[in-house]
Amino acid sequence: MSEHILVIGPGRDFPPRLRRARPGTRTTVICDITYIGRIREPDENARVICLRNKAPEQEWIDLAMAVHKVDPFTRIASFGELDQFPYAAIAETLGLPAHSPHTVNLAHDKAAMRAWLREKGIDGAASARVNDLDELRTFVRSHGLPCIVKPVTSAGSAGVSKVTSESELERAFAWAGEGDPGLAGTGVLVEEFFDGPQFSVEAFSENGQHEVVGITRKYSDPVRFVELGHVSPADLTGEQSRDINTYVTRILKSIGVSDGPTHTEVVLTGRGPRLIETHVRVGGDSIPDLTMDATGVDLNDYAARQALGEQVLPDIRAALNSTDRPKRASAIWFASLETTGTLEAVTGTDKATAVADVTEVKVLAEPGTTIGALADSDSRLASARALGDTADAALAAAQEAVSHLEFQLRARPQNTAV
Repeated sequence: MSEHILVIGPGRDFPPRLRRARPGTRTTVICDITYIGRIREPDENARVICLRNKAPEQEWIDLAMAVHKVDPFTRIASFGELDQFPYAAIAETLGLPAHSPHTVNLAHDKAAMRAWLREKGIDGAASARVNDLDELRTFVRSHGLPCIVKPVTSAGSAGVSKVTSESELERAFAWAGEGDPGLAGTGVLVEEFFDGPQFSVEAFSENGQHEVVGITRKYSDPVRFVELGHVSPADLTGEQSRDINTYVTRILKSIGVSDGPTHTEVVLTGRGPRLIETHVRVGGDSIPDLTMDATGVDLNDYAARQALGEQVLPDIRAALNSTDRPKRASAIWFASLETTGTLEAVTGTDKATAVADVTEVKVLAEPGTTIGALADSDSRLASARALGDTADAALAAAQEAVSHLEFQLRARPQNTAV
């Protein structure tokens, strides 16, 4: 029987990838109409169904059920961040294997995740969901500073602040509220600050078994925690790698992850690894590309194959244990500005591309874009990827490439009449 896969969300390049991986496979895409322009090869799908922005979950379920009655789905998949709630609800209604609504909620609701891990004895980090400034001040007076204030649910480092003084609390609370696109009216999250280097942990799960594929070192802005760069594999001791592996595996088991890729961010403190957040998807910021460069494992390919019903974990483990696996490090570095204005042009890409071991230079902002200070991942203007014999060498090449880029802006003087 041919596969008919329901893809929730635009799916990036996965619907075409699924159809190519197994000829005869059909895909139906259901997504928020806001993202209709992101659907690749739309006319190659069996159908594309779009809902109005913020349509209720039941509407997603009803539309999926209506199609399922006349053209049954064999499987369901979601490959992004924002469509996982309807994905889990539809899967549960149709009886298709997927992450449970409970697992998806824990991955999205950072306050619920913190409470869950405390209850299970996995991570006792002090944290609270606070609904107003008084509750935020009460937490700080009980647990001290510094602390992190951030949205209950978000991605791309939006709305995150490190607070070192009570005078900063009001702005941090407002900033976190502005950065939350999801669970409206649920307050913001405050948690203790963990001091130490940050890492991204890419894992893959199958039938409740979990394999850490790669650990990537993260470099973030010290105030907003927007990611400035990454390098994989991280320069860790064997003991540090094992500690992170064990810790992340406990988290994935605890929240009920059974299958698919996950992206977990941790801080390596003097007391061991501590969670920042976890996501039931592949990482962003080209981390899957860095992981493939460093390990030979293509997380996106395995995610597509598993979505088609294949058992892939044995192949992943074989690749990780292969004597032919890559021996080089891979890095990415991002460019950003503190200046506000309208971008007119970007120069220096030829010089950036010519740097030894640089594999890719991307300009992320189009001319005419209004840019400003670093606020979230979308504030970054360009990136460069590079390989190296060591993590330091790869990182240095990517940073050198970015240093050759120049950004021409048009700006108005302040306090002048229009």
